[in-house]
Amino acid sequence: MTRPLTAAQRRLIEAADPGTGRLKGTEAQLTALVKRGLAFRHPRPPHDHFLTPAGHRAREAQAQAEAEPSEPSEPQAPASTGGVFAARAGGEPVPPAAEGPARMREVRSAWQGMLELRRMTNPDASTDRPCAWERTHLVQAAALALEAAGHRPAGAAEGEDGYRVRETPQPDAVAVHAPDAPTLRACVETLEASGWQAGEHTEPRTRRRYVLASPRRV
Repeated sequence: MTRPLTAAQRRLIEAADPGTGRLKGTEAQLTALVKRGLAFRHPRPPHDHFLTPAGHRAREAQAQAEAEPSEPSEPQAPASTGGVFAARAGGEPVPPAAEGPARMREVRSAWQGMLELRRMTNPDASTDRPCAWERTHLVQAAALALEAAGHRPAGAAEGEDGYRVRETPQPDAVAVHAPDAPTLRACVETLEASGWQAGEHTEPRTRRRYVLASPRRV
């Protein structure tokens, strides 16, 4: 289980620039946030630190918790472990409380954060192709692009249809599985529109079709 944020980490996230997500703190504090996936170090001088999409979600969760009334209420399961947004790759258990309009708002916010991350870290400030963070988190990045476009991830139970994003032996590609040909083609279109190279392939053993996708570089 993800360790809860310390009070100092919560203060740093809360104090981040509301527009850019720029962080200020000691090197040790910023490094700790980077290790937790809540911040990244800009590759160009002066190498400032900024919130990742997960960091933005953590800050929003803090703000929401502070705005909620103090009266006791029935506990609800968080949308993801530790209260930090996580894209659904398909096949994971999903608490009922994490479904519906609230989840849709989380996904839209995370996708906007990802576009901002692209703008901040791609050398030409381009938002139409994946950034370095996405290239090192292929499954999460592809799953976010699909979920943000309205595709439904597969449920945890056997036979629950939907997309599934999985790692492959190739270091720069993921496999996307879908229950039928139209859904598979729709996934290809979504990934291509999100800056990925995607194409349909056939598994030699099962003859099942799947999508092989990798982040576009140009």
